[in-house]
Amino acid sequence: MRMLFVSGGSPATVFALAPLAAAARNAGHTVMMAATDDMMSNVAGVGLPAVPFTDRSIWYFISTDREGRPVRIPDDPLAQARFTGEWFARMAVAGMPALRQLAEDWRPDLVVGGSLSYAAGLLARELDLPYVRHAWDAIETTDIDPGAEQELRPELAELGLDGLPAPDLFIDVCPPSLRPPRAEPAQFMRWAPGNRQRKLERWMYTRGERPRVLVTSGSRLAPAAGHEHLRSLYALLFDLVAIVAPLDVELLVAAPEAVAAEVNAERPDLRAGWIPMDVVAPTCDLIVHHGGGVTSLTALHAGVPQMVIPQGHVLVPAASRISDFGAGVTVLPGEDVATVVPPAVEKVVSDRSYAERARVVADEMTTLPLPSEVVDVLARLAKG
Repeated sequence: MRMLFVSGGSPATVFALAPLAAAARNAGHTVMMAATDDMMSNVAGVGLPAVPFTDRSIWYFISTDREGRPVRIPDDPLAQARFTGEWFARMAVAGMPALRQLAEDWRPDLVVGGSLSYAAGLLARELDLPYVRHAWDAIETTDIDPGAEQELRPELAELGLDGLPAPDLFIDVCPPSLRPPRAEPAQFMRWAPGNRQRKLERWMYTRGERPRVLVTSGSRLAPAAGHEHLRSLYALLFDLVAIVAPLDVELLVAAPEAVAAEVNAERPDLRAGWIPMDVVAPTCDLIVHHGGGVTSLTALHAGVPQMVIPQGHVLVPAASRISDFGAGVTVLPGEDVATVVPPAVEKVVSDRSYAERARVVADEMTTLPLPSEVVDVLARLAKG
């Protein structure tokens, strides 16, 4: 059976789909994963056949409308959420010609798309194929989808639809205890790390004497990003390094190599670089991050508390549910990071209740169906 996985324009969108795609391939199905051209090394890096659907990067769709005119990110939080849907929809439109050509050359039996991979639903409906929406993480799309729906009006009208295509199956990797109220029915699946690997060093899987804190703000690096662009894009990361480094902890910095080089230019004593999060996370006492969904689930999977500093309106609800459960702390927009973070770090690493609550979620995640079990569900869906 042929299964097409449609990802997005960032490493996290690839890594989130990788476990199910790999499980399908291991079960004997033929699998391809489509993403932006600059993500091909990440798709190939997790061992999957990689097909580009556009040569534009994620940043083009964020900053440019369909006609090539510049657009800016709105200031209003709800408008920002809708804007996210708009640029993911523009990415979908740009990718449709290549996906149609791929389907003509290699017709899939089923299309699996990530949370905001709107092209997957459009392609599946055009070809009258089963469409599976696969949650990338625990971040809901409620405020994002309306923006995509508005941007895709012409494409939806051509399909005779007045809204986004409804999936034939929704796969949710969010632990049930952390699902939002009134969440839609779903096929649950156990979340598993899907990140790229590297040669391991002993410090990556062993603990030192001091509490270990890992800081990251994701891997959103744009190709050919210059010095000033990196400083701006990763401002939170550089701020956190300056704030956490003086504390009595062992600080690790997970970042793309170009960003890590900037960190090490100022702090050569720190371990900074592409760190395999699935290996390192279990050795940590705390993970401090920007609110990325894959980072959050990596921490929860390892049973490690987290401090979330959401960088956007859509990231706040999921972060708040983690802190409300007691598995971490959320620093809300408007709070002074420099003032709030140091005492919060010390509290979380010294108060074992946070780790205990994170472990409760980790244990809950192990009760969910494995990706290999969900592959059987996909196969039955494709057979009709």
